[in-house]
Amino acid sequence: MKRDIVFAIARNVKLIVVPVDDQVWDVLLLNSGTEKLETVLVTIRGYGALNGQAQQTSQLRHTIESLDAGAYTRIEGISNAVLHLTNEYWVSYYIGRDIFDKKFVFVPDSIIEKNLTFIPELNAQGVLHD
Repeated sequence: MKRDIVFAIARNVKLIVVPVDDQVWDVLLLNSGTEKLETVLVTIRGYGALNGQAQQTSQLRHTIESLDAGAYTRIEGISNAVLHLTNEYWVSYYIGRDIFDKKFVFVPDSIIEKNLTFIPELNAQGVLHD
């Protein structure tokens, strides 16, 4: 049964949002651990309000077959048009037979140039969530 599955808290995974141009950002998943991640599932949704009107994005799911230790992969590109929303990324994966998961939440207007920091693993600037 689903309630019998034990989900361990994910460690050594990070989400990084990097600017592509003045309208689009790329969301990257980084495996900063020493073990390969298998069957990675990322569920994405955005929600919030604009001028008192509730807004939400479609829920998207992405699957990544595997992600080597120290490697990163692009999850999606996001537009400035949704950065006023809470953007939530739920990441689940296997290491061996163990299941890990972690929710990354970017609060409204947190993905901005002011919050860019140097990410050594990418040798680039990005908004880091770990």
